[in-house]
Amino acid sequence: MWDDAFPSFLIGLREGLEAGLIVSILVATLVRAEARSRLPQVWTGVLAAMAVAMSFGAVLTFTAASMPQTAQEAFGGTLSVIAVAFVTAMVFWMRRSARNLSSELKQKVTGALAMGSGMLVLTSFLAVGREGLETALFLWTTAQAAGESAGPLTGAAIGLVLAAGLCWGLYRRVLRINLTKFFTATGVVLIVIAAGVLGYGLRDLQEGGVLPGRTAYAVDLAGSIDAGSWYSTLVQGVFNLMPTMTWLQVVAYVGYLVVVMTLFVRGVRATAPKPKPEPAERPAAEAPAGPRSRTGRRPAWLVPVAVVAVPAVIAALVVALGRPKPAGDQTVAVSETDCGKGFTAPTPGRQTFRMHNTGRQASEVYLVDPSTNAVYGEIEGLAPGTTRDLVATVAGGTYAWRCVPASGKAVTSKPVTVRGGGAAKPVTPVSEQDLAGPLKAYKAYVGHGLDTLVGQTGTLRRDIEGGHLDKARTDWLTAHRTYASLGAAYGTFEDFDKKIDGRADGLPGGEHDKDFTGFLRLEYGLWHGQSAKELTGPARQLDTDAAGLRKAFPSQDFDPGDLPLRAHEILENTLQFELTGDTDEGSGTNLATADANLTGTRELLTVLEPLLTSRSPRLLPTVDADIDRVRKLLDAAHDGGHWTPVEKLPAAGRQRLDGATGQLLEDLAPVPDLLEIRKSA
Repeated sequence: MWDDAFPSFLIGLREGLEAGLIVSILVATLVRAEARSRLPQVWTGVLAAMAVAMSFGAVLTFTAASMPQTAQEAFGGTLSVIAVAFVTAMVFWMRRSARNLSSELKQKVTGALAMGSGMLVLTSFLAVGREGLETALFLWTTAQAAGESAGPLTGAAIGLVLAAGLCWGLYRRVLRINLTKFFTATGVVLIVIAAGVLGYGLRDLQEGGVLPGRTAYAVDLAGSIDAGSWYSTLVQGVFNLMPTMTWLQVVAYVGYLVVVMTLFVRGVRATAPKPKPEPAERPAAEAPAGPRSRTGRRPAWLVPVAVVAVPAVIAALVVALGRPKPAGDQTVAVSETDCGKGFTAPTPGRQTFRMHNTGRQASEVYLVDPSTNAVYGEIEGLAPGTTRDLVATVAGGTYAWRCVPASGKAVTSKPVTVRGGGAAKPVTPVSEQDLAGPLKAYKAYVGHGLDTLVGQTGTLRRDIEGGHLDKARTDWLTAHRTYASLGAAYGTFEDFDKKIDGRADGLPGGEHDKDFTGFLRLEYGLWHGQSAKELTGPARQLDTDAAGLRKAFPSQDFDPGDLPLRAHEILENTLQFELTGDTDEGSGTNLATADANLTGTRELLTVLEPLLTSRSPRLLPTVDADIDRVRKLLDAAHDGGHWTPVEKLPAAGRQRLDGATGQLLEDLAPVPDLLEIRKSA
């Protein structure tokens, strides 16, 4: 957790020390001016600054949580860039102003003493508030980068506590610290950290679609660096440097670091010959005593409570108004005869609708653009008498509800018009006709592959019949990879798949059971010393089953709606079985099977490309980059015809392969939703 905590620890320590020094100077000035009775006014201003900073952090957190994912990324990226600007300005301001900070604050306090209690509260509030807002913003951005880790908050808390202790020691003269050197050293480190935050923020803006170049990678070390290792975690947490970075990130990181660090170092050298006593090491000079505060009728606790309560209330209102309406705000009734009853034009933004089926049939419910039939949100199988929430992002445009009952015709509600800005991306519906072309192309690919497979299983059979078991092992792998590359069609192979590539799991006799047939049966025998005589029967059976599948496939039913599902399911099985070694019967070639599955996935995406590109232009470039990354890791695991068994992969290499495959699965996850066949009648 320390890797995530360090940047926040440093900002907490530095900002806390800056704020603490300011408070120390304010307090010392009042004490020397014999105006101790005015100290509560200073603490009231400090308390108000803290309340505003904490409320600001709450607004950022809860406002971002209510946004769609892409909007969250754009919002977080924008604030990261702003945070970098603030931190950069703070570093240069402290380097320039540290020597004169004490005298400037004394003058302000002296003026405030003559102008009444309100000015003293305002002076302390403004002096501390800047550090508080900077701290809140920077901590929020580092917390976003760390995800669910508690490191940023832990590090910030430790830094603030340590800063408070140092400030107390400086004020009481029990500590002596060269603050000029301290702020210079921490400034250098903060500039490096800020460069990483800038890169992270720009990546968020790319993910959110604000900036281009999302898949234009300048650095891609995912295949050679273990993202879970301690050193990788440390670099990512402290410096926000990732194994995979785009050109925009790299250029911004290097450019910021070179320009800002050069200016900072030059500024330090230019001012180094003129050291002055540090402000907190020497008590403030005596200032003329101002007028004593006047005793008012209001209770002493009223102002401190107000300065905390007012920012908290304002923050709560901002969060409440910015979040989506609760589900109960708009209940929409649907049935087989009346769809969308109670629906009124919502305000733009992320909305939650409570859908209640008042009819007698289960129904599919869609929020659509009636002019294009594009879908903004949906509920499948809403049963009679039940209520479920539908969440959708609404922008300016026309909306209607479409209800498709289990039997009967679809019913569409009266359209409503929403006025306002924002962006909502509906999904263009897909029909069976849309998938007819891709399905035809893919069935042709599978048919050609089955022709090849039958030839290869025949060769394998002849190898075994002739007693050429070494050659049979090579030809077995060739044929098995061909079959694995047809994985998208396994849902239509019916009983043939169990015969051709069935597992021994669950069979009473295990690998020796008479019903254990196909590739895995031959694999077990070829790599466990069985004779050609023992393997001839299984080899002939495999050849017969492959020929039977080729003959039966043209007449087998292939649901067009299953085609998009296969894009995800092939590699789900790969991660579950091949990359765990679960289906290895002795050959150690599970990674070769995984490579063939990857080929099948890419072929499937090729036939689906026109439909996917028109609905999500950035999806396929991202997936292609993921596939290339997995392919490189698999290529590194074999030399010619020899493949490294999964269990013999180095721990770091296995983690990288699993991680890259998991990322590919995550990026493939939207495909079934984008190409789902939705009922329209």
